[in-house]
Amino acid sequence: MTTIKDVARMAGVASSTVSCVLNDKGNVSEPTRIRVLEAASQLNYVRHGPASELKRNSTQTIGIIVHDMSSPYFSDLVNGIETVVMSHGYDMIVCSSLGGEKSTAHRYIRERRIDGAIVIAQNIQDQLLIEASEAGFPIVVMDRDLDAQHIVKVLMSDTQGGYLATRYLIDKGHRTIAYISGPSQSECNLHRYQGYLKALKEAGIEENPEWKIGGQYMKQDGYDAAKKLLEGELPSAVFFANDEMAIGGLEAFREHNISIPEQLSVIGFDNIPASQYMNPPLTTFRQPKRDAGQLAGHVLFQLLNGEIVETLYTLDIQCVERDSVRLLNLS
Repeated sequence: MTTIKDVARMAGVASSTVSCVLNDKGNVSEPTRIRVLEAASQLNYVRHGPASELKRNSTQTIGIIVHDMSSPYFSDLVNGIETVVMSHGYDMIVCSSLGGEKSTAHRYIRERRIDGAIVIAQNIQDQLLIEASEAGFPIVVMDRDLDAQHIVKVLMSDTQGGYLATRYLIDKGHRTIAYISGPSQSECNLHRYQGYLKALKEAGIEENPEWKIGGQYMKQDGYDAAKKLLEGELPSAVFFANDEMAIGGLEAFREHNISIPEQLSVIGFDNIPASQYMNPPLTTFRQPKRDAGQLAGHVLFQLLNGEIVETLYTLDIQCVERDSVRLLNLS
């Protein structure tokens, strides 16, 4: 993050001169003032810190930062948050973090144009969140294991979910289980994969590296991963790291006349609305997203009110059993 020293260095003046210009104080010549302002503009410098925050008025607005607003995964989370925000008489802005540091989401946090934020996106830098929260800007993160003094985490136990999903397949008699992964940088995907490995290890099953295929949580990724699986020996079951990829996988299997679950069992994760309308309806694991959203909202308002809260809240994951997994002969 750009500092006042960076501006001073570019403008060729002392830091105290930059401070006088930005705070409209002191006797600074017009050419120097213009040079400082131009340097600040070029460096995208934004005043921050406790001193300037003392003067900031409440906006009565909460920011919800998501990665991709088109994803159905976020709808229940945001709806849960919205009920709490409205009950407190606040407005809510949902921002996408797509576009990196130039995104609206980054700017709202960096400049603190809102009273607080609930961050669900993975691509907001840890340092930005830490610096903003240290300046008295309350932040709640979801699906992100960020340990920082002024940040509260609301997590759904993805490790537990990955374990339970894999254990469910093992208990149905499956010993050859593929894992279709989400993004490598996604913490929730990493935790689901760790749960998958834990269940395999407990059952004495070795992971087959050829049956771990990466994706980006999109339907097309699931379709492509399924096509890749079809190029070799098929496992008896496939665990997709989210439902959107599982839906894409079902489409690819159907195109190749693979009968689900008679020839191949499929399990997803998230329980998005479309999962129940698949043919066959998709067995999946439900994250209590609406409950998690409401909890995150309540915690954020407690922080705004200066109340003491826990630093970590965790919600359990539940199985939604449908028709895409079959019981193998266990004898």
